Amino acid sequence: MNLELISKQIVDGLGGEKNISNLTNCMTRVRATVKDKALVNITELQDIDGVIGVVEDSTIQVVVGPGKSRKIGDYINQNYKFNSESSSNDKDYVAENKEKRKQNDNKFKQALKKVANIFVPLIPAIIAAGLCNGIAGYFTNTYAAQGITEIPIWITFLQTIGNGLFGYLAIFVGINSAKEFGATEGLGGMIGAITISANIDTISQMLGLFNADNRLNSILISGKGGIIGVIVSVAILAFIEKRVRKVMPDVFDNILTPLISILLTCMITIFIIMPASGFVSDGIMKVLETLIMTEGPMAIVGGFILSASFLPLLMVGLHHGLIPFYVLQLESTGSITLFPILCMAGAGQIGAAFAIYLRAKGRNEKLRNVIRASLPVGLLGIGEPLLYGVTLPLGTPFITASIAGGFAGAFASYMKVASIAYGPAGLTAIPIMLPDKMLYYFLSLCIAYVLGFLFTYFFAVPKGIDEY
Repeated sequence: MNLELISKQIVDGLGGEKNISNLTNCMTRVRATVKDKALVNITELQDIDGVIGVVEDSTIQVVVGPGKSRKIGDYINQNYKFNSESSSNDKDYVAENKEKRKQNDNKFKQALKKVANIFVPLIPAIIAAGLCNGIAGYFTNTYAAQGITEIPIWITFLQTIGNGLFGYLAIFVGINSAKEFGATEGLGGMIGAITISANIDTISQMLGLFNADNRLNSILISGKGGIIGVIVSVAILAFIEKRVRKVMPDVFDNILTPLISILLTCMITIFIIMPASGFVSDGIMKVLETLIMTEGPMAIVGGFILSASFLPLLMVGLHHGLIPFYVLQLESTGSITLFPILCMAGAGQIGAAFAIYLRAKGRNEKLRNVIRASLPVGLLGIGEPLLYGVTLPLGTPFITASIAGGFAGAFASYMKVASIAYGPAGLTAIPIMLPDKMLYYFLSLCIAYVLGFLFTYFFAVPKGIDEY
């Protein structure tokens, strides 16, 4: 990959550096916020060698694949200068299209985008911590089965790394939420830390809100409401802080603004947000329990629906909005069933792509080269290259892959497959599954691979495969 060339081509396709106000990256995409979408040449971006696809929402997302996205994003940010302020040349365009963008960017989509912006920077840490916990958990259970009670130091070391994130996730979420909502980042971290403080239980006992017989039934306890409460509280913090700063004399701003903001926000957080978001979290858990955590047919139906509908979310980049549900399950039950179910959608693509690979032999070598390059990372859980390079452009394989993933998700749900973390998907997620569920997870993947292949090979090869 010629990093300098592809970076220049992407910047040019985005309308030049003067048209870019901000550029970031996630695991597979370079995300650009542009001033004038009319200057963006989508066709030019799609034709760049190394670009898998382009997604348009409130940003322009250039899909380049894992590893490349970080390198390209870093190179562009280091070698190009962006100005978030609109120039005199584009002010008319911004005003003219303001209402149109508001209509297209509905509130639900804006909310999901904010959630994604909070959690996407945490994904590398989530993957590292999840794998550490997965490896430690596997060997801990293995030693326990052999009657070994003394845990080796290397297992404790891995657990320390894993708990470094998951034990204090509320703090990380608080900091990132502050960045997103425009609050002071340190104060956002404080809000997250306060929600998991052991002193919350003491306050609850003093006010008679603590249930000594069943702690989890208490109106207020440490961690109540989880990260949902943290995100809402930090949004309130940003609202309060901005308004206090407006009326605060400059000489007292650095001292009194943070003090007043944190005091007011903490009172609202502890006595209103935490109990209320706890009620919401409990409601969400009941829905998940009904769909995928019960016995019998409902678990099968719920697993199918959730997995079969995941690729459309991935297609528009809204899949990161599901991360709070993973966290909620992990906080409530100690494991996650939703994550492995949704992993099956990407596995369905593997089978579908392999079917297309065989059927395209002697007919379309360019398509076979795309599949050959995308399959390895697809097996490791990175589905965007196959999505934008193969299944989505061809149409019908996208449908068969989703259906195959649905059946595999139904099996995973029925067998109560669960993970102890979330992050990598595909084969790389095996270590983070509960030890007694690893085999069922692998079998679920195999079901998705096989059905994706069969459904596509026999029923969904497009007539225009030669012209792709």
